[in-house]
Amino acid sequence: MLSQKAKYGLRALVELARAEGAQLSAGELATRAEAPRKFLEAILLELSRNQIVVSRRGKFGGYTLARDAGAITFAEVIRIIDGPLALAPCVSPRLGFRKCADCSDLDTCTLREALLRARDATADVLERYSLADAAKAQAPVA
Repeated sequence: MLSQKAKYGLRALVELARAEGAQLSAGELATRAEAPRKFLEAILLELSRNQIVVSRRGKFGGYTLARDAGAITFAEVIRIIDGPLALAPCVSPRLGFRKCADCSDLDTCTLREALLRARDATADVLERYSLADAAKAQAPVA
């Protein structure tokens, strides 16, 4: 499941994408993303360390995207904040790959095929969906 931290981070980044290069303060982002300011500031620091946003300090400080919004995918941001997209470590193609603690054999695991398919489908969608896509999209009507 997507963490609240990732949701706040993505919302803030979508707001930066909508700002089209304009700098936004942490307070503005917190309001627009409906996120607690201090918590969002910690998320933005993490995103800054991973070259997703650029921060400027001081009276006229704020945040901008480090790259074009079309070049930053939801998958990249979620991996930075929450870690691997995979539901289990045995299907993570990245650094998190390992055999599950309760699994005796990867080759005979009855769950692994479904989890691989779920990971692939999730990654396919999130790797193709950028901040620019989200910035253009209208919120769905409930």
